Amino acid sequence: MNKKVFDELRTIVYENSGISLSDRKITLVSARINKRLRHLQLASHEDYLNYIKTDKTGEELVRFLNVISTNTTHFFREPVHFEVLASLIKKWASQGQRRFKIWCAAASSGEEPYTLAMTVLENVKGTNVDVKILATDISTEILAKAQAGVYQAETVNGIPKHLLSRYFTKIREGAGYYYQASDQLRGLITYRRLNLATPPFPMKGPFDVVFCRNVMIYFDNAVKKRLVDDIYRLLKPGGYLMIGHSESLTGLGTDFKSVQPAVYIKTK
Repeated sequence: MNKKVFDELRTIVYENSGISLSDRKITLVSARINKRLRHLQLASHEDYLNYIKTDKTGEELVRFLNVISTNTTHFFREPVHFEVLASLIKKWASQGQRRFKIWCAAASSGEEPYTLAMTVLENVKGTNVDVKILATDISTEILAKAQAGVYQAETVNGIPKHLLSRYFTKIREGAGYYYQASDQLRGLITYRRLNLATPPFPMKGPFDVVFCRNVMIYFDNAVKKRLVDDIYRLLKPGGYLMIGHSESLTGLGTDFKSVQPAVYIKTK
């Protein structure tokens, strides 16, 4: 890929998603858009760049961001966060809280929001509560997969067997099996496309907990700062932010207080 074309493409990515692509990503970008070249019957990367820039519908831009976005996730990933969430839900429920709002900011293919839903349900048993989980992602394709809630058998290996049988239906298809999230789980979750690089965000708080994990590693500090400040705005006092264990808020000058690695609280 021509360096000039790559520079224009990564500028488009940054301006529309906040993802910062280094020079080392030129091969990755080239490989990921080759399928779009074949589909559109375009001869070169430069032709594809021009196609994006002249597409009045904006649909190809969304498809471009879909193929560039990295979606790596699994059920109960970084499990300590779900242990913290379980203890918080139990505590707040014991104090009489009956409404819970959680935001999963980088929902990917749905494993994280469904894990959130299972964790909440398991810790409010016998209590009449209202639970709402907002799940957002920049990729429309991955959100559609998440909303369907259908997973291959090997994908659900991380779900404890008693939760798998309680919250998923086993579906046979051909020689293999799939598992579909129950209506109970899916009914708790609302999926929306959202660009985390463009706060202030339109949803209303306050949220009790925000999971924004393993996405800020793709952002520069300017984008991180805007994102974290708006999460702070949307959290209730005493609300929690969970980030990926490879991430940190150090140096961003936020008002969050660290509770333990990758767990922060809004104190006021």
